[in-house]
Amino acid sequence: KPQLVASNDHFCRFLEEYCPVVTETYYPTIWCWEGRVQTLLRPFITSRPQVQYRNELIKTADGGQISLDWFDNNDSSYYPDASTRPTVLLLPGLTGTSKESYILHMIHQSETLGYRCVVFNNRGIAGEELLTPRTYCAANTEDLEAVIHHVHSLHPSAPFMAAGVSMGGMLLLNYLGKTGRDTPLMAAAIFSAGWNVFESVESLEKPLNWLLFNYYLTTCLQSSISRHRQMLEKLFDMDLVMKARTVREFDKQFTSVMFGYRSIDDYYEDASPCRKLKSVGIPVLCLNSVDDVFSPAHAIPVETAKQNANVALVLTSCGGHIGFLEGIWPRKCTYMDRVFKQFVQAVFEHGNKIFSM
Repeated sequence: KPQLVASNDHFCRFLEEYCPVVTETYYPTIWCWEGRVQTLLRPFITSRPQVQYRNELIKTADGGQISLDWFDNNDSSYYPDASTRPTVLLLPGLTGTSKESYILHMIHQSETLGYRCVVFNNRGIAGEELLTPRTYCAANTEDLEAVIHHVHSLHPSAPFMAAGVSMGGMLLLNYLGKTGRDTPLMAAAIFSAGWNVFESVESLEKPLNWLLFNYYLTTCLQSSISRHRQMLEKLFDMDLVMKARTVREFDKQFTSVMFGYRSIDDYYEDASPCRKLKSVGIPVLCLNSVDDVFSPAHAIPVETAKQNANVALVLTSCGGHIGFLEGIWPRKCTYMDRVFKQFVQAVFEHGNKIFSM
């Protein structure tokens, strides 16, 4: 059974009643239970539901642009009025976009409930041009703030919440820690966030983890900026950036420099959500597996979470990083998908009861 960590008894009872999946025994796929195997195989095993997006490019204050992919769900029979149709903002992982299978599954779950979704694609990775020599990082929340206020301004009467996966979850947590209660979001769901970046990169630099994940992730980061080389060469030694062989080296040469940090340690400290968890001012449910090499168990801020009545952690013993595969042939739905669906529905349909039970 997952470990449910929450100091607020009302929040616990709310989850037990309206999101019971967090108290049920999670049975990982028996031939794929180890965390690294779950992490590696999930993208290949899970299905890719068909989703038709409507793309929108919005301008930023510094002259850049952000690509949003909307799933309007105009055929919703539960919420035919678009002005009050509940909206879920989805934040993919480090180099992820609206095409990731876990995002498609979240949209599929939302579609069945009648909700609308919008995917926040970080700058420069969803096919759009980079108009300024700036991309994104886990610590800088300016683009996310712009997107949240843009979406809310379009549908001010619609219930609104967000879900972030991996780095998307870290970014969302850092935003919530910064804004407290001053946000249009009702609640948030966080999946497989890296809580302490120092511990995450150290874990990923262990020999086997470097071979399986770190080097590949570094090449993905390099690939995401290579097509914008002409724009980025105005500020960076791109030859040096392209020589990076670890995420830490990439962040040292590129990410920390781009966002003006004096050192990579300053950036990693600012990017670590564990430092801001005490300031979160809306209900947040966070799912992590303790065998996730991207977010080691000892770095999950259990004691800090207990100090904030708005926070609930759900910790499984297996599941890896964005894995959570279950069943003999886990193509259709993962444990993570079920947590997402039940929590989103609980918030939109019973959210007023979270702290009033």
